[in-house]
Amino acid sequence: MQYKEFLAHLRQHGGPQDDDQADAAVKVVLATLGQRLAGNEPHDLAAQLPTELKQPLLQHNGEAEVIDDVDDFLRRVADREGPGTTPERAREHARAVFATLAGFVSAGEIDDLRAQLPAGYAALLP
Repeated sequence: MQYKEFLAHLRQHGGPQDDDQADAAVKVVLATLGQRLAGNEPHDLAAQLPTELKQPLLQHNGEAEVIDDVDDFLRRVADREGPGTTPERAREHARAVFATLAGFVSAGEIDDLRAQLPAGYAALLP
């Protein structure tokens, strides 16, 4: 899978239309997700993604952080995306990233992701 193809699908799923904004949004969502995932899950997911997306998932060292509240997850994404990004905009970006992931990684990997995330995240997952 090519990174430009990933970004094109991200835009189709409601992500930012500008390449630079799409790049930033996907990397922020994946970095925040990488903090939340435990065990080898960040590595397993990263293994199925373009090279440009591996580092954000793997940059967190240490134990998974408890981000059980989806609103907390979205606030973190909004804060990292920067000024002008509301939690609602972060929700749109996160939904677009998760929908794009579902089209690019195996169904088993999406199932593993669902298994690690609390029920509140279901609204973000396809």
